[in-house]
Amino acid sequence: MRIGSTAQAIAAYSAAARRPEPPQAAQDAAPSFGSVLRQELAGTVADLRRGEAASVAGVTGRSSIQEVVEAVSQAELGLQKLAAVRDRAISAYQEILRMPI
Repeated sequence: MRIGSTAQAIAAYSAAARRPEPPQAAQDAAPSFGSVLRQELAGTVADLRRGEAASVAGVTGRSSIQEVVEAVSQAELGLQKLAAVRDRAISAYQEILRMPI
C-alpha cells in the first residue's frame, strides 16, 4: 500500500465527513411572519387615520358623504381583520397551553 493513496483516501473520507453548510436564505425569499404582520398593522392604522380624517372633512363640509362612507367602511374592515387575527392568535396560544407535556 502506498502512502500517497492512503493520504488521498484519508482526505476523501474527511471531506465526505464534513457536512455542507445549510443554504442561506435568499434575499428574495418570502418575508417573515413578523414583517408581514407589521406591514398589515401599519396599513390598518393608516386606514383608521384616513377614516377619521374623512369623518372630520365630512363634518366640516370639505368631503362628500360617499367619500366619508368609503373611508369609514375601509377602516371598519381593517379593524375587523385586526380583531380576527388577534382572536386567532389568542386561540392558538390557548391550544398550546392545553397541550400535554
